Amino acid sequence: MPLIQNCASCGRPNRIPVKHLPDAGRCGACKAEIAPRSEPIEVNEAEFLEVIRESKVPVLVDFWAAWCGPCRMAAPQVAEAARSLAGRAIVLKVDTERFPALAAQFNVRSIPNFAVFSGGRLQFQQAGLVDAGTMESWIARAA
Repeated sequence: MPLIQNCASCGRPNRIPVKHLPDAGRCGACKAEIAPRSEPIEVNEAEFLEVIRESKVPVLVDFWAAWCGPCRMAAPQVAEAARSLAGRAIVLKVDTERFPALAAQFNVRSIPNFAVFSGGRLQFQQAGLVDAGTMESWIARAA
């Protein structure tokens, strides 16, 4: 199941296969370059499982909820990490209110909760507010 990314030049939606999320590509309409994903991707359960399974780069997951103050404070750090890691990692956001079964599957008991996956397997998990540099160091260890 591809994810949709709009072209920065013409605005047209492009379907990006999960395995190509960290790659640069070309817009199907105007042929402009589409940069690797540089922002966190909000996913549902099916998308989460596919990205974890298919990704050729490490995946950082932010388990969060809209009502959570620390989660809102972490959001700019997660976005900064996504920008810094573009092409080297994929950053996902999972809303634990919308997808409680997914949070339970990974024993998420407090949020924000961060997990790093590589090769389809959980490599590291930690709850609590951290900065972008810490997130980037987790990806470096998982690569």
